[in-house]
Amino acid sequence: MNSFTHPEFSSHERVVFVNDKSSGLQAIIAVHSTQSGPAMGGCRMWPYESADAALTDVLRLSRGMTYKNALAGIDTGGGKSVIIGNPRTDKTPALLRAMGKAIASLGGMYIAAEDSGTSPADMAVMAEVTSFVAGLESDQGIGDPSPSTAKGVFLSICEAVNFRFGQSDLAGIRVHVQGLGRVGFELTRLLVNNGAVVVASDINDESCRLACDTLGIHTVSNDDLLTKACDVFAPCALGGVINQWSIPTLRTEIVAGAANNQLLGDQDHERLSKAGVLYCPDYLINAGGIVDVYNRRHGATQADIDSAVAAIALRLRTVLEEARARSVAPEQVARERAENWLNTRTEVSVAFAAA
Repeated sequence: MNSFTHPEFSSHERVVFVNDKSSGLQAIIAVHSTQSGPAMGGCRMWPYESADAALTDVLRLSRGMTYKNALAGIDTGGGKSVIIGNPRTDKTPALLRAMGKAIASLGGMYIAAEDSGTSPADMAVMAEVTSFVAGLESDQGIGDPSPSTAKGVFLSICEAVNFRFGQSDLAGIRVHVQGLGRVGFELTRLLVNNGAVVVASDINDESCRLACDTLGIHTVSNDDLLTKACDVFAPCALGGVINQWSIPTLRTEIVAGAANNQLLGDQDHERLSKAGVLYCPDYLINAGGIVDVYNRRHGATQADIDSAVAAIALRLRTVLEEARARSVAPEQVARERAENWLNTRTEVSVAFAAA
């Protein structure tokens, strides 16, 4: 499929296809915008069913990073990369180094970090051949931004519960968590520790067993999780789960989760609003990870990072209040704010130094 005619192409500045025969690497790097600075976003590894599916994902993800970084008020653009392959069986040091060299070839236009299917340890391997990776253990901390992502989503759920129900805590609130990866598992722990009643699902049976054993929750199938009644549905796996087919089956008051691109279509936020569901825009509430990575890379203290993550929920509150006052969907307000931020940024002419 031609990138320029792809339905998810949105004036992306650069789309790079990477093929390294010696390591088996097949990847795509998408830079959506460098208007606010070098594009920053995770490097995902996933066994996509086709190159077209990978292209769709990376175009959507990179555009989402532009809005996420803008709403967070950090001086980075939006980018993302995807490696086509099974992270459990296909990942090798040679493949990661080849990916690092591909990132380096962009001369600093894109800075990668861990994402689904990759880890800070993987970033360290890439860092052997490029300086344009973030989220390393040497970056003023542990490197893994997953706890900050989970904390931002947790605080946002608390804010959404207070906004919708007028309840200042999570006692007895029924939360369905879809996906028990690093972020979903930590989010579940925070929810349980604060009195929420959590039911979860994951395609990995071992993740479900671990959550049941250590957190005392119940797990069900993904299909059951979507259709059973709850107060909050928290998508924390892959995107597109909220769509024209799933929305009529949802039995929840709030959608607030860590997954990127939760909405499959441009009209799905309106469908949620018409169904009476409060949708908390994903790129607003799941920004804790990029906020963590950005601040660590710039030498911030842990207190500064904690404050920046806590600000995500406060920002959500203002979005929800404005949406209610204007009788529009929160997604519309969040998108307008992101675009207004971008419009205030002068075109950034960055001299990207070679690695």
